[in-house]
Amino acid sequence: MRLRPLASADAPRCAELEKVLFPGESPWPARAFEQEIAAGHTTYWAVDASVNRVGHNVNREGHNDNRAEVLGYAGVGRMGPAAWPEYEIRTIGVDPAAQRQGIARLMMDAIVELADSHDAPIFLEVRVGNDPAIRLYEAYDFVINGLRRNYYQPSGADAHTMYRPRKSERC
Repeated sequence: MRLRPLASADAPRCAELEKVLFPGESPWPARAFEQEIAAGHTTYWAVDASVNRVGHNVNREGHNDNRAEVLGYAGVGRMGPAAWPEYEIRTIGVDPAAQRQGIARLMMDAIVELADSHDAPIFLEVRVGNDPAIRLYEAYDFVINGLRRNYYQPSGADAHTMYRPRKSERC
């Protein structure tokens, strides 16, 4: 697996994953990913399929593929002045067939490294009851600090707000 910047060409695959990962909600279309990637205040990553020893991409079925299939994606938005920024996790998702393989951790490592390099806090929303995601975020020093009722639409599901303090506040 390889962590790399998310490209506009990845947008259709990300939109496809959104439909699988967030059924009954408002999954992002490819255009939303394209706009987010192009924005000057965002950073997006992809984790793509492994590359075999001769340099060919290997898809989930183990066949050579000319493209590297996106298995996971994540993005953050920078808010506030450059001298005192904050980051918000905009989205994070992993193909269900590739979950529990360290992909989310690889992307979270990149997110916290970026925020820590700017001594910035990170904020996010996570569905109430999404215990695997909540445990992942808690492993990165996030704490639940609020509740957004009816956050996810159209289902009306609630979301916890979570916060990870600045590096200087954790030391």
